[in-house]
Amino acid sequence: MAFDGITVANITAELNKTLLGGRIYKIAQPESDELLLTIKNNGSQYRLLLSADASLPLVYLTETNKPSPMTAPGFCMLLRKHLQNARIVGITQPGLERIIHLELEHLNELGDVCRKKLIVEIMGKHSNIIFCDDRDKIIDSIKHISGMVSSVREVLPGRDYFIPRTQNKWNPLRFCAQYNNMSTEYIADNPAVCSPDQLTGEASKMTTASAFTTQDENFGSLSYVNFREHMQEKPMAIYKALYSTYTGLSPIIAQEICYRAGVDGDMPANVLEENALHTLYDTLTDIMSQILDGTFAPSIIYNGREPIEFAALPLTLYADKTVKSFDSISTVLAQYFAERSILTRIRQKSVDLRKIVQTALERNVKKYDLQMKQMKDTEKRDKYKVYGELINTYGYNIEPDARSMEALNYYTGETVTIPLDNTLTPQENAQKYFDKYGKLKRTYEALSELTVQVKEEIEHLESILTALDIAQQEEDLVQIKEELIESGYIRRKGGTKKAKVTSRPFHYISSDGFHMYVGKNNYQNDELTFKFATGNDWWFHAKQKAGSHVIVKTEGQELPDRTFEEAARLAAYYSKGREQNKVEIDYIQKKHVKKPAGAKPGFVVYYTNYSMAIDSDISGIEQIGS
Repeated sequence: MAFDGITVANITAELNKTLLGGRIYKIAQPESDELLLTIKNNGSQYRLLLSADASLPLVYLTETNKPSPMTAPGFCMLLRKHLQNARIVGITQPGLERIIHLELEHLNELGDVCRKKLIVEIMGKHSNIIFCDDRDKIIDSIKHISGMVSSVREVLPGRDYFIPRTQNKWNPLRFCAQYNNMSTEYIADNPAVCSPDQLTGEASKMTTASAFTTQDENFGSLSYVNFREHMQEKPMAIYKALYSTYTGLSPIIAQEICYRAGVDGDMPANVLEENALHTLYDTLTDIMSQILDGTFAPSIIYNGREPIEFAALPLTLYADKTVKSFDSISTVLAQYFAERSILTRIRQKSVDLRKIVQTALERNVKKYDLQMKQMKDTEKRDKYKVYGELINTYGYNIEPDARSMEALNYYTGETVTIPLDNTLTPQENAQKYFDKYGKLKRTYEALSELTVQVKEEIEHLESILTALDIAQQEEDLVQIKEELIESGYIRRKGGTKKAKVTSRPFHYISSDGFHMYVGKNNYQNDELTFKFATGNDWWFHAKQKAGSHVIVKTEGQELPDRTFEEAARLAAYYSKGREQNKVEIDYIQKKHVKKPAGAKPGFVVYYTNYSMAIDSDISGIEQIGS
């Protein structure tokens, strides 16, 4: 999910609960575009990470300390000079912008109380951390933006700080009466911030959003009539119209609004009927009210074990996914991006291996398709044999220069027409058909063996691709690479030894207390099935699909139905069919599973088995270790 205004609102609420009134104890700048503030408050110590990284800007509380450079950068030194031991007296978010204001109170050199602002802007590549005085004059920033870089706003020492309005979006909080009451009080307490002489262009006409978000309140509240006008002006998908019209909404939260309202988010917004518009408006207003009330529900949405979204509000459109709730949005952000980082790093490291496997797979698939086409051509072989026999039997009736003959096929009782070469004798025509039969027969016999080999190679490569998909650690890739080396797809570098294996199978425990093991690759599959499992243990595998072997240790006991189902879900999840609603799973006692001589790693045969169709949701199954 995008780091949108709603997420920032949740973070702001959380920081107010934990940091408001606290004092800044340490200031560090571990990265060129990142600050780490250590804050003491109410007898506890907190670390606040502020990142203006262009690719991943973030603000959240963290327990992790990061090493800092030996010599602190200039911006860090400036903050230490002014803000060391400063007290946090305000933490606010203007409107629903992706901006957080930290208002700080400190003593100057003369011992007088002064106020400063540390402003964090979470705006993708335009993210920044800006240090201002109490009159919104920029003292310095972590990134300097000159007029040559941006024609909209310069971020340089001595310049006035303001929030540029480049998209003419409306503040959706203005649909809520309580926000407008709060805004009126804010304007009364802060007349300088909202003085008319700061307004320029369209903002001065009070017809569009102001140049400063805090000045939005000058234009009064928004109503259903405004909402209808906004939507009717947008000949685009409803969810796109929402996030392109209102500040702070990401595409996913716009889709959530449509889902809750029961409207198709892909419909054009300007064709919505009145009832649907009312429902959409009510849903948007309800969500804005939740934000103002601080009714957040931080969560991470998982597809199996993979985190796919995070949210500060419930995402009901993911009802079919696993949702893990948290008390803290900071915990959500830290865990989500840590887990995504691991997956991204593994996928990056597996790119070369995946390319090798994919290339070999495509080559073998093309070869197999060609062989199957040739195999289809050999189906004519028996017909040519019959033609030869019929010509030998009835050839004495063939007239000179005849281009065909009709004869009774004594195998089927039907009359057939046989093409002839009028330049050849009947005996030569018969021999020609016998030669065709012989050639196609030899081709069929050769292809019967070759297609089996190529099919097995395709299945082997698909199993390696599946192993790459489920790899979670760098150690998992080592064994896969070793398999590719031994299969001849990668050359072993001269003098290098076989890699030491540290990767271990996944280990789960069923709800009934039975231990279940899942192979991460073909070598582990073989080891689990033929070295680790005993005869009465149960073996599970996705039917006719690349996937992991799952072993359930019975310890001489009868397995409950629930354990069978959980083991089958593991086999479905760790297979090529994990994205399907249902996957057919074969299961059988290990003693009935055999490995043919010379078979590729992970390949087994079995002849009597049970089957079940089941989903691949393993969210409720306890995993032990990695």
